[in-house]
Amino acid sequence: MPIDTATPMDANAPAPPARRHWLRRLGAGLIAGAADDDPSGIATYSQAGAQFGYATLWTMLFTLPLMIGIQTVSAHVGRVTGRGLAANMRRHFPRPALLLLVSLLLVANVVNLAADIGAMGAAMRLLLGGPPVLYALAFASLSLLLEVAIPFPRYAPLLKVMTLSLFAYVATVCVIDVPWREMWRSLIPHDLPWHDYMVTVVAVFGTTISPYLFFWQASEEAEEEEVDAAQSPLTAAPEQAGEAFARIRFDTDVGMIYAGVVAFFITLTAAAVLHAHGVTRIETAADAASALQPLAGPFAATLFAIGIVGTGLLAVPVLAGSAAYAVAEAFDVKAGLGNKPGDARVFYLIIAGSTVLGALLSVSRIDPIRMLFWAAVVNGVISVPLMTGIMLVATREAAMGAFRVTGALRWLGWLATLAMAAVVAAMLF
Repeated sequence: MPIDTATPMDANAPAPPARRHWLRRLGAGLIAGAADDDPSGIATYSQAGAQFGYATLWTMLFTLPLMIGIQTVSAHVGRVTGRGLAANMRRHFPRPALLLLVSLLLVANVVNLAADIGAMGAAMRLLLGGPPVLYALAFASLSLLLEVAIPFPRYAPLLKVMTLSLFAYVATVCVIDVPWREMWRSLIPHDLPWHDYMVTVVAVFGTTISPYLFFWQASEEAEEEEVDAAQSPLTAAPEQAGEAFARIRFDTDVGMIYAGVVAFFITLTAAAVLHAHGVTRIETAADAASALQPLAGPFAATLFAIGIVGTGLLAVPVLAGSAAYAVAEAFDVKAGLGNKPGDARVFYLIIAGSTVLGALLSVSRIDPIRMLFWAAVVNGVISVPLMTGIMLVATREAAMGAFRVTGALRWLGWLATLAMAAVVAAMLF
């Protein structure tokens, strides 16, 4: 909705907020993008590159605009309404459908947490030696302590700093030999086992366009508006729309492009080093780092392992936090990292419970590749109804008022939903 800046304002009305420095305009979108390349995602991209070489790199290019579209729509819902996705769905959808979707999200997040925490422990063993179980439990405890004990205004900058860990994968590409001409010639898949290839494509889509990121970014937009006295939901303060939407576009574009480039480089590294040397099976992110050592040298393997630990410390609180936002909002109880634990007990109990359960699963005897596979499959399958629900809310005037999503963004959001439905259908049928 365009804002007429020439319209006279009341003398007592608050002045419009000054345009923030570009670094301060990065927030929920950047964190969501970086958290998308979590250790389980690293394992999926590594397996794709190791098994099929360069033939899955097209998925990174194809999903990038879809990621930007659906994440931008999610952010719009949170900023316009001042509520997260589950809170909006509670108001507009049947309760059984909402509870089913939130339950599936919770299960997928816990499994993802287990895969990420276990991968961090295994990566730390590669770096320092010692028992991976103790490292995994220590990382889970550290993530939980930081998320619960540190007030969100001080915790958010720490999450932003953690996004820098993904540069380890940019650096890894710089220290290996990539046959660029062969890569471009091999982007189009041919003579591949169709079913196995489609399962991998679904896993990549489910990892890249992840439901927990929708909930995280929408809830963070709503929470940042709530804690900032100068901001209000756009339905109540339409004059803030211009700056708010510009910031969301910039934040989300940077975050998703960052995530897409890193995912591309991870897959490229696995294809150029592992697949080229006959290593076609990778079960965990730590397996990828370990396999790199004899083939690309210890420096490349070290960079890869450091990236696993860094992005895990970012992804674990995002996974636990998004699950807590979804469940708390579905049951209409107080939620938000800006609240003290005593003021939002259910919210923080869900964060603690999901992190602890994920940590326990990570040290169990469950096959990590099965855990990773089912997390990706569940993410891919539940993305379709969740994205449909998000688009229905975002385009509904009863929910969004004059700021309902229209035009190119609306079409991009629906295209992302249809693309996800298509790859899931291809895997199933």
